[in-house]
Amino acid sequence: MKKKSLKTKPIIGWREWVGLPDFGIKSIKVKVDTGARSSSLHVYDLHEYKKDGETWARFKVHPVQRKTVITVDVDTRVLEYRRVRSSSGKASIRPVVITSIELLGESWPVELTLASRDKMGFRMLLGREAFRGRFLVDAGQSYYNGKPKRKKRSSAESDTQLNQGKNI
Repeated sequence: MKKKSLKTKPIIGWREWVGLPDFGIKSIKVKVDTGARSSSLHVYDLHEYKKDGETWARFKVHPVQRKTVITVDVDTRVLEYRRVRSSSGKASIRPVVITSIELLGESWPVELTLASRDKMGFRMLLGREAFRGRFLVDAGQSYYNGKPKRKKRSSAESDTQLNQGKNI
């Protein structure tokens, strides 16, 4: 494979918003991790089953960090199972799926391990195999891809949260 010139590769930050269109996820915040080989998606309520002689996985995703209001149901084929060592050093066998990812106007297939990342800071980790040869990483910056537009809260919604003692 011919190496691309450093000048021709787009730059991404250590945090980015990406799309997973095959899963119906418009945007999910990822940690771009050059130290991790594989990418991982936080899922819950994971059920594996057989369909036409192949293993499939049905699971749920909360694409918005620290929020459970939005839930996306996914049903996809399992590519394989892979032994993965977590950042804490614990090894486990995880299902691996393939899906397309969108970042900086590009779309390409990536392998994702399915895991419980509830205690982690990001719902998705983008490992180096997913962006190798496509992007350079600026470890000091974030969101080269921009941020999704946030819905403005109505004044009634803000008043309700203030009355419930929530800081907004």
